[in-house]
Amino acid sequence: IPAPYIASLTRKFTELFTMGTGKYSRKKGATSKIKKFKKKTWLCHRAKDTDQIQDEIEKSEEKGEKIKFAHNDELPGCGQFYCIETAMHFIDAKALADHKKSRYYKRRCKELKEEKYTQESADFAAGMTREVLPPAHGDKMKM
Repeated sequence: IPAPYIASLTRKFTELFTMGTGKYSRKKGATSKIKKFKKKTWLCHRAKDTDQIQDEIEKSEEKGEKIKFAHNDELPGCGQFYCIETAMHFIDAKALADHKKSRYYKRRCKELKEEKYTQESADFAAGMTREVLPPAHGDKMKM
């Protein structure tokens, strides 16, 4: 193999497989103004709602067993280190223990201790109570 041919191959190889050598194709803050992009990234990183977690905890208490996950390679820590209160997976037991000392975990535990928000409480707050009143003309109807 001739030497110039090898030199051209190595040059092409380094151009293809080196990172950060080309020009950036768009401005760095371009996605900050795109509503669709913001919504998509927010939804995929969104935490579970407290009422969903409360439902999971109630179901596990009814069954009398903890929430467990089967071995899954795609989850962090193969799905074996799961925090029920925050609905998050962790890499190892140390990361889970550190998480349980965090402010986010403690706040979430406080939220979960509160009464579950239901439609009845929403109606009561809106002033749409369902009072059972005695009939206005009850005596006349019986006669």
